[in-house]
Amino acid sequence: MAGIHITDIEAAINWWRERSPSPDGLGACAEVRALAEVYGLLVYYRESECAEDGMPAAAKAAWMSWYESTPDAPCIAICSTSQGDALCKGCGRTFDEVQHWPAMTPTEKRVTWRRISLEATAWRFNRYAERARETQEVKS
Repeated sequence: MAGIHITDIEAAINWWRERSPSPDGLGACAEVRALAEVYGLLVYYRESECAEDGMPAAAKAAWMSWYESTPDAPCIAICSTSQGDALCKGCGRTFDEVQHWPAMTPTEKRVTWRRISLEATAWRFNRYAERARETQEVKS
């Protein structure tokens, strides 16, 4: 089973740090401390993922709060899997990932997000994103 990647733990820590900044610059909120413990253990053991089931409850709750703030699906409404492609040109997900997305766990979804972000071959990451930026520049 896929695990929660260390980069997601780090993103959640930074999200919580922004959301609940330290009043004195020294302490951290409970959510950051819970996630930092997991992060520290991953670094210490040179691991890149932690098992979702083995995560302490406080860290899992903090991670889930961050997760709920992220976009759910990478879909950009240009689905080529409906045209028979095994890999969607719009978002980069496989046919099975598109079909089973609603039933996937948060960790499984983040594994998919990580893969398509690293590959960066889908229109979401190139042509479509460039056109969206150009449209914003014209409006400015």
